[in-house]
Amino acid sequence: MSAQEYVPDSASLEDLRTAVQGCRGCDLYRNATQAVFSRGPVDAPMVFVGEQPGDVEDRRGEPFVGPAGRLLARAVGEIGLEPDRMYVTNAVKHFKFRPDARGKRRIHQNPNRTEVVACRPWLTAEFALLRPRVVVALGATAAQALAGPSFRVTRSRGQVLPWPGSAEHPEQFPTYDPPAVFVATVHPSAILRADDRDAAYAAFVTDLEVAVKAVGDVDR
Repeated sequence: MSAQEYVPDSASLEDLRTAVQGCRGCDLYRNATQAVFSRGPVDAPMVFVGEQPGDVEDRRGEPFVGPAGRLLARAVGEIGLEPDRMYVTNAVKHFKFRPDARGKRRIHQNPNRTEVVACRPWLTAEFALLRPRVVVALGATAAQALAGPSFRVTRSRGQVLPWPGSAEHPEQFPTYDPPAVFVATVHPSAILRADDRDAAYAAFVTDLEVAVKAVGDVDR
C-alpha cells in the first residue's frame, strides 16, 4: 500500500490539499469523512507534525481543531508563538477509528506502521515545499514517521536533535540549507488523558519552549 501514485508532481500546497481527497493509498479512506491535510504558511519556521486527524478534525476537514488542538493553541499562545509562524499537519491524513458498542461514538485507534508508511508520500511532498527551522513531532507516531521506528519519545523528548532528512535518500525527507532541527514531545491528547494534567501540561510547554528557542539558535 502506498499513496505515491496519488501525489501530484511539482505540486503546490493547495494542489496537495486538493489531491489528497482522492487518495486511496490505504483503506482508511473508506470510513473517514474526508482527508485532512494541513494548515499554515509554507514559509513557517516551525512545523508541527501530529499523528492523525481526530473526530472533530475529520468532520471539519482541518487539523488540530478539536480538544487536543485547543490545548496546543493554548500552549503555543503561552510561549508567544504567533499562528502565522507555525504549520501544522499529521503523519496520517485520514481518521482511524472504531464505533463504540452503541454505534454513537467514534473511538480513536492508532494507525499502524503500514498505514503510516503508506501515507508518507504526502508528508514527504509537504516537506519538499516547506523550509522549516524546527520540526516538532507531537507523539510517538509522528516522531517515528519522521525519525524511524526505533525512535522513542520517552528517551529523547524536549531535546534539540539533528533533522533526520537525508541527502542520500531525498525520497524520505529532504535536507535544508540552513539546516533544520528536530524536537519530539508528547501529543496534546496524551495530556488530556494524564492523571496529573497540570504537570503533563507544564512539561509539554517546557518542550515547546525548547523548540521556540531553537528557532532563534539556528538563525544565528
